[in-house]
Amino acid sequence: MTKAEEYFIELTKEIPDVKPGKMFGSLCMKTANGKSGAMLWKNSLVVKLQGDAMKEAMSLDGAKLFEPMEGRTMKEWVQIPFDYKDKWKTFALSSSKEVKALKKNISKKK
Repeated sequence: MTKAEEYFIELTKEIPDVKPGKMFGSLCMKTANGKSGAMLWKNSLVVKLQGDAMKEAMSLDGAKLFEPMEGRTMKEWVQIPFDYKDKWKTFALSSSKEVKALKKNISKKK
């Protein structure tokens, strides 16, 4: 287990109203609506941000828009390197709060 994985697991315990889960096969923090509030990807934190929080995250050296597959950038999702782990909690809290406000996907039966 990497130091980033260990830290992410501990961080998941500190963020209110999230539980451990998986997204794209990676560790994530699931909110009550079943959506991912934050994810660990290649030893980086991936979070959904907007406004000033997004600007702050993108200003960090090595931060970039999340691209799970080449050419498939996920807008509003930013990947923050482990070098900034001291800021991860703030970004994870902001992301989880934003994601909690989204509606739960309900699949329709045909």
